[in-house]
Amino acid sequence: MFKDYELEILYHDEWLVAINKPSGLLVHKSMIDRHEIYFAMKMLRDQIGQWVYPIHRLDKPTSGVLLFALDSYTAKLMSEQFKAHTIQKTYIAVVRGYIEKEGVIDYPLSIKLDKIADKDVNDTPKEAQDAVTAFRRLKTIELDIAVGRYGKTRYSMVELKPKTGRKHQLRRHMKHLSHHMLGDTKYGRGEHNKMIRKEFNCHRLLLHALRLEVTHPYTDESLSISVELDEIFHSIFS
Repeated sequence: MFKDYELEILYHDEWLVAINKPSGLLVHKSMIDRHEIYFAMKMLRDQIGQWVYPIHRLDKPTSGVLLFALDSYTAKLMSEQFKAHTIQKTYIAVVRGYIEKEGVIDYPLSIKLDKIADKDVNDTPKEAQDAVTAFRRLKTIELDIAVGRYGKTRYSMVELKPKTGRKHQLRRHMKHLSHHMLGDTKYGRGEHNKMIRKEFNCHRLLLHALRLEVTHPYTDESLSISVELDEIFHSIFS
């Protein structure tokens, strides 16, 4: 799928580089996908001819803005911004049903361990971690397509701004509201995923990192990096 694929570079200076990570591409090598041979980190390194250092991550099925540093010290400086929650992330998702116009989800999430990647981690039960997400509904649509016992289906396009960074936070928060993300094979609804595959040829999670706002580590300027949605998002609402 990613053989000879050229990553779209959204921003590039002597310290930082940002790409539009496509859905289905891992950020770096992981025990979760031991047989995967394509990673954004290696592909970008080969593309620009320079070693890159991941600052944050996006889940494999999520697309959008992904930022790297070009040296370890810059990576450290940028990581401190993420840890201090001084950065702003904006995502777009498509969810089932008509979600409320706007709101804040303040719902703690339990720590999720992966059976392979976290096999050596102490699995003693821990308290749920604070998790907060602000959301705003952008569009709605009703389709004349039967799913389950309903003759029509309703979907919303929603803007999501996580205030914390828990594992799978956005997907789990949407599930908590019963507005499951389309294409989510882990927390979503299979009947809706099957429908979008058939009707829209959509074989991905409809979650996109639209914009990342950070402070440049050396100029102190506000840096806003964004990338438009894939066409599949718009096709559902056309």
